[in-house]
Amino acid sequence: MDVRDVLTETYDRLPGLVRGAVDGLSPEQLRRAPATGANPVGWLVWHLTRIQDHHVAGLLDVEQVWVTGDWAGRFGLSPDPDDVGFGHTPGQVGTVRPESAQALLDYFEAVAQRTRGLLAGLRPADLDRVVDEAWDPPVTLGVRLVSVVEDDLQHVGQAAYVRGLLGAG
Repeated sequence: MDVRDVLTETYDRLPGLVRGAVDGLSPEQLRRAPATGANPVGWLVWHLTRIQDHHVAGLLDVEQVWVTGDWAGRFGLSPDPDDVGFGHTPGQVGTVRPESAQALLDYFEAVAQRTRGLLAGLRPADLDRVVDEAWDPPVTLGVRLVSVVEDDLQHVGQAAYVRGLLGAG
């Protein structure tokens, strides 16, 4: 198994986890925080998808899926490409209002499809390419891809936990 296969296998686990976290939840359940200051399922899945969309679009030097079509409208938001949820206050978290579980699934799938395309074209030498010199040491493509999937896996696990707290199984 080469590195492309390992990364593809890892990223391909996310769709089932995302579906398991949101499938069957009502818009109200998606927006319900389990406690004051905690993040609801809908925000967590929106955020993990925004991070992947933002970073992969940057790697490909293309427009984010978020700013094409009416993705933002389906969440009650504007198509601000810089709004990925990082540093959101509880008030800002509350503005993320997915119209349905399907809206989250559709947006995630559109982003995941783009990511699969990036991964399909990877060669081992590509992973050493520096993609962000703002850090010390500079971030390589390989490190960025691992960082994104690590963040996504943490947040989808949180979403599954919050789903359980809601009594939604």
